[in-house]
Amino acid sequence: MQIILQVLFILVLSGLGYLVTQRFKLIISTIQLAKPIELNDQSSERWKRVFLLAFGQKKMFQKPLVGFFHFLIYAGFVLINVEIVEIVLDGILGTHRIFAPYLGSIYPFLLDFFELLALGVFVACLVFFMRRSIIQVPRLQVQNHRELAGFPLKDAYTILAIECILMLALWTMNASDAILQARQVEHFEPVGAFVVSKNLIPMFSDLSTSTLLMLERVAWWFHILGILGFALYVTYSKHLHIFFAFPAAYYSSLESSGKIAHMPSVAHEVKLMLGQPVDANATVPEQLRFGAKDVMDLTWKNALDAYSCTECGRCTEQCPANQTGRALSPRKIMMDTRDRLEEVGKVLSQNRGQWSEDGKSLLGDYISAEELRACTTCQACVEACPMELSPLNIILALRRYQIMEQSDAPAAWNSMFANIETNQAPWKFNPSDRLNWAKS
Repeated sequence: MQIILQVLFILVLSGLGYLVTQRFKLIISTIQLAKPIELNDQSSERWKRVFLLAFGQKKMFQKPLVGFFHFLIYAGFVLINVEIVEIVLDGILGTHRIFAPYLGSIYPFLLDFFELLALGVFVACLVFFMRRSIIQVPRLQVQNHRELAGFPLKDAYTILAIECILMLALWTMNASDAILQARQVEHFEPVGAFVVSKNLIPMFSDLSTSTLLMLERVAWWFHILGILGFALYVTYSKHLHIFFAFPAAYYSSLESSGKIAHMPSVAHEVKLMLGQPVDANATVPEQLRFGAKDVMDLTWKNALDAYSCTECGRCTEQCPANQTGRALSPRKIMMDTRDRLEEVGKVLSQNRGQWSEDGKSLLGDYISAEELRACTTCQACVEACPMELSPLNIILALRRYQIMEQSDAPAAWNSMFANIETNQAPWKFNPSDRLNWAKS
């Protein structure tokens, strides 16, 4: 019977591992459809950002209480998964707590540490549940933000529920284990006090040994299968940031705040027009399309940002356009970009990795002209983002296409563009008269 369970576990582990791997391959292939961009400079500064923004969650602590509870969940995910290594080895080898003999007195300490961490995760999940359903933080409410309707709202509650259930399964497994240890059942050697699970012992102490053995195994299987299933689920969820936060932080912009990247070919022409010096030997890349119409016209970093977005809404909360009732929501820009990437990924999956036009595009089918025009490029969204993702870069790329390729701009904008081109200023007067105001 034990051999059958080991084989079954290996098959389940291999199957879910294959599905997760294939899902990540599809996501990476989709990201690679976007335009290349070189972001490998200043590696020491980039690693510093990884440790501060991703590992240290520096910007999360701008709201200290929320930052603390989020860090508990993050630490729980990272550290409790160390215990998962033991569970996986037990499943493959048919052992029970394989690390206990090798770690000696450290093992009970680690068990208690993981149990306390699990308690922290459980409490943090309850706090986040209350923030959404009882306190009703405005940026998390679907009635205030239409982009949260449907799957995004369900996804948030699903993740919190899964986290809580997994912690309960862990404690149930350990509580059953503790009783079986006390009864000196074979293979259940004393390994510690189980600082949290011991409080559940009175609930199970009247059960027979055979029932406890079954309960311990059911909780064990439920816990590990739940974690493996969770690993697959998050690849379809906003919680993909668990994995992508680290590369997103590494490749985040190192430019000064407020600097907007230009298109080299356009910058070259503008310098010539204004009589500024240009490098005669410089190679100006050919511009096949100005700006972006679809996700393939964005950079791979824009695509990575979209997959890394946590949908926390801090960007939208700080957006002055959104606060004044305009159509723009930076969070929606990121979510729409990810939704379009997912749609592109489905086409790739159906065509064995090959892209074929599906008659849709990010601009128009997902993001409207009204949203793009509402942006003031103030960078509040980038500054507010805990991972410094940039909805602004996506907005600018789409707006450049809209104006430079489609000639679609409000009359006031066209007047400004014409003045800049002829007078080198947004206002309609001769450059030679620019200082006349100082003579009066």
